[in-house]
Amino acid sequence: MKSNTKYKRTLRNRKKLKSVNNGRLRIAVYKSTKNFSAQIIDDSSQKTLVSASSIEKDLKTKKSKKIEMSNLLGEILAKRAKEKKINKVYFDRSSYKFHGRVKAFADALRKNGLEF
Repeated sequence: MKSNTKYKRTLRNRKKLKSVNNGRLRIAVYKSTKNFSAQIIDDSSQKTLVSASSIEKDLKTKKSKKIEMSNLLGEILAKRAKEKKINKVYFDRSSYKFHGRVKAFADALRKNGLEF
């Protein structure tokens, strides 16, 4: 049952977001119990433009708490997006609630200049 409700929540969120799309790029978030990753995806060409993950070598060596890692990943992804001249995106949190690590990540993106 739990996976069915997560799937329904994912579909419900994506349906709402696609109506607001207006040609913007999508930030897709994935989190597990240990790691966190995000990508900026162009849905029209179905390509990943920018990505950041807690599995990357330079981040893996740093020992930090999960929320601190989410903040750091938000800063890194925003910096990489600015290098590719990406300013406006929409945030696809998938089936995750906007709470905890997902919220910390989104706040770090906003603080570093991405609009959504």
